[in-house]
Amino acid sequence: MQYKLLSIICAVFTSLGVFAQNTTIKSGEKLVYAASYNMSGLMTTLAEVTMETTKVPDKNLFHLNLTASTYTKWDSYFKIRDQYQSYVSTKTLKPVLYYRNIDEGGYTKSEKYVFDYKNKVAKTTVQRRKKPETKKDVAISLQTSDVVATLYQLRNLNISAAKPGTKVTLTILFDGKEIPVIVKYMAKETISTDVFGKKECYKLSISAKTDALKGKDENLLWLTADAKKIPVLIKFSIPVGNGQLKLTKATGI
Repeated sequence: MQYKLLSIICAVFTSLGVFAQNTTIKSGEKLVYAASYNMSGLMTTLAEVTMETTKVPDKNLFHLNLTASTYTKWDSYFKIRDQYQSYVSTKTLKPVLYYRNIDEGGYTKSEKYVFDYKNKVAKTTVQRRKKPETKKDVAISLQTSDVVATLYQLRNLNISAAKPGTKVTLTILFDGKEIPVIVKYMAKETISTDVFGKKECYKLSISAKTDALKGKDENLLWLTADAKKIPVLIKFSIPVGNGQLKLTKATGI
């Protein structure tokens, strides 16, 4: 279940103009989300997802850190302790290094991607539980990004200039494969948020040719309709149910 939850978050994001000049993201930002899942008809809060941004000392890089953990009372049901990390250019948010370490119900996996855009390749290293480490060079395009970096790249888009119905196709490297994702701008919509109260937002839909996502316009993202474009709500639908991530705390913005 957690794979579905986090992959939904990650599959959701990239940009209309990937690697545009960064004017939004800065060091010290921290966003906290409550992750809920529909269990027997009731939306139940199971986990906390945190996104943090820090500047790498003496480097023109940001360290983007995303973690997901089930609340203690749910650990006996399905314990989750996941971490996704990306090191990106402070100017363009273009990734140079990506790490993924997951522990989901006892299943563990670690991944490392080194992005080489000059040669259009990502050098990947994967270690699964009780299996030997594998290394592989994966061909990528100049626009391919990792799942964490694209979460932040999306926020640099000039969405205010887009018309409802505008679609873009993007590419994310996940599980060692390039995954095409379609993002559609739907409309502006005012919603109630825990952090900002009633807030006007950009509403986007996300679809992909993957088993992780289901339906048309059933996977939705709301970004604040301001200069920061903070993700305040994500709703997703998967073959075994549906859920959401709701922003509960934001600091350093």
